[in-house]
Amino acid sequence: MDKVTIIEKLKTIVKPFVADKEAFENMNEDTDFIADLKINSANLVDIVLDVEEAFSIEIDNQSMEKMLNIKAALTIIETKLAEK
Repeated sequence: MDKVTIIEKLKTIVKPFVADKEAFENMNEDTDFIADLKINSANLVDIVLDVEEAFSIEIDNQSMEKMLNIKAALTIIETKLAEK
């Protein structure tokens, strides 16, 4: 699965939790879930669960703690997909 496809899936997953719609429209690899998109930390857990389901992967707690921006999410998803 390529980065563009992963980012498009991520956009679909995070959209319901985004408070800053303008930042969402300009989302890129450097976008931070909390600082830029204004997603509260409690919703990050929901996002991780949705990512696990959407990509059929399992994200461990250590990886979850690192998943704070789009770039980190991409790296984690790509790594977990490669392990399948």
